[in-house]
Amino acid sequence: MHYYHRKKVRICMWVFIVTAAALLIWLIFLMIPQSGYYEQRANDLHERERTIKAARGRIFDRNGVILADNQSVCTITVIHNQITDPEKVIKVLSQELDLDEETVRKRVEKVSSIERILSNVPKALGDRIRSYKLDGVNVDEDYSRYYPYGTLASKVLGFTGSDNQGIIGLEVKYDQYLQGTEGLILTTTDVRGLEVDNTAEKRVDPVDGLDLYTSIDYNIQAYAQQVADRMLEQKEAKGVSIILMDPQNGEIYAMVNAPEFDLNEPYTFTAAVTADENLAQLSDNDKLNQMWRNTSINDTYEPGSTFKIITATAALEEQVVSLNDTFVCPGFRVVKDRRIRCHKTAGHGTETFLQGFMNSCNPVFMDVGARVGIDGLYKYFNNLGLFEKTGVDLPGESSSIMHDINNVGEVELATISFGQSFQITPLQLLRAVSAVINGGTLVTPHFGVKAASADLTQVEVFDYETKASGLSPATCETLKMMLEKVVAEGTGNKAYIEGYRIGGKTATSQKLPRNSGKYIASFLGFSPADDPKVIGLIFIDEPVGTYYGGTIAAPVMKEIFENVLPYLNIEKTAEAAEWET
Repeated sequence: MHYYHRKKVRICMWVFIVTAAALLIWLIFLMIPQSGYYEQRANDLHERERTIKAARGRIFDRNGVILADNQSVCTITVIHNQITDPEKVIKVLSQELDLDEETVRKRVEKVSSIERILSNVPKALGDRIRSYKLDGVNVDEDYSRYYPYGTLASKVLGFTGSDNQGIIGLEVKYDQYLQGTEGLILTTTDVRGLEVDNTAEKRVDPVDGLDLYTSIDYNIQAYAQQVADRMLEQKEAKGVSIILMDPQNGEIYAMVNAPEFDLNEPYTFTAAVTADENLAQLSDNDKLNQMWRNTSINDTYEPGSTFKIITATAALEEQVVSLNDTFVCPGFRVVKDRRIRCHKTAGHGTETFLQGFMNSCNPVFMDVGARVGIDGLYKYFNNLGLFEKTGVDLPGESSSIMHDINNVGEVELATISFGQSFQITPLQLLRAVSAVINGGTLVTPHFGVKAASADLTQVEVFDYETKASGLSPATCETLKMMLEKVVAEGTGNKAYIEGYRIGGKTATSQKLPRNSGKYIASFLGFSPADDPKVIGLIFIDEPVGTYYGGTIAAPVMKEIFENVLPYLNIEKTAEAAEWET
């Protein structure tokens, strides 16, 4: 019995020794290898963290004009454990910030490490609140986005949310460059959460975002937008879009999508949205999305006669037609069981291919399209980028809506040849025609040129893909001559400017359904015709009254070119156009 008790004591003693040794080893492990970790955790319990906002990068036009900037604002926060007079804090904040007293009270009385009362407070108001010297109330410097020109290029620039992140447009596309990195302020607190006096404040400075330099020209954009707004009102149109671009490299000078909206009040509906009965049944979010929509890239349409440029390019490249080939237009063409008419119902009579192009004659292009065939047409559609997105540096770009090649019959081939029964975006058309007139290079339309720090010590220049379209120089030269003749002597004559060599093509597209009575009037033009430096497209959606592209769209492009060409230092020439036909 005595032996049994001694054995139990020995076992207990060894258990105690092993346990004590294990605890000692664990304590040594915590005190030496893990000491840094637990010291940091202890410090974390006694440190309060506040962010320092980084200034978002600015957005510039091509000449250094600031299109998107920052303005100083404040963020008001409270720290529950530091508040010594809660009633005074509630009264001051509710009155100065024009907030409901109960809302402020809930936040002030909430037991938390830090509670935000309001962001984007004007700096003057923030300074006034700071002057009260309220314990537990912090007034931290912050930034909010500011757009000096309000509605200018709103659907291109885009805007930011309350967290200063991009929502639409270039603001979201280049967010990674513009955003910057927030800084930190770390303060030491005691067990009650009160700041400890005479302790150094740790600060990690913010890194400001990079500035974005764009190809937009403020003067061209502002003028084009002024013209679009006027046309919107005069023609009581649903929308007016204008794009002006360098066809040699894809840099976009201006992109207007009227009606634009105020970038400083992006959630306030425009008068157009409020008055549109078709939007009445939509939710507010859907209305906003419609208001922010960039028609030039987000929407597709049937291009109509401007697309005859592409059909003519394919036909000349495939050598199935010459300029002097003759055709007969009686005012219509019967294709299978369909009677497809020309815009001139009396017919153009006998005409050459060149004349048919100048007259924008549908029967001529139905015949030419039949010669090329759907395989030939689709070959050049592909080469000119019409089966793909343009790659423009904006979010939400749409692609074309084309027939499956296996489902294209005689009627579809006929209508495709003069720009109907399929849909593309305005920018896709502009890109394709740019390749035709620049010698055959398919460019990538774009706005972003470079991102750079304010002191220019960090610069990133953006590169964009170009590729060969396979067009011969001879075909490109012939098309430029044909398009110049359209303006000099054909349906685009209202875009003619004496002394300038201008090429272009008109279009009047009937919207679906065909019996809706709604049209899109458009004109595509470029100058100088022999060496294009600028290409433009104007698109008037659902004009009231006269709706022909040659009548209402071509004169608008003339007006734009009369101002833009001298501005771009494109000089007049006294020489007449000389082309070999």
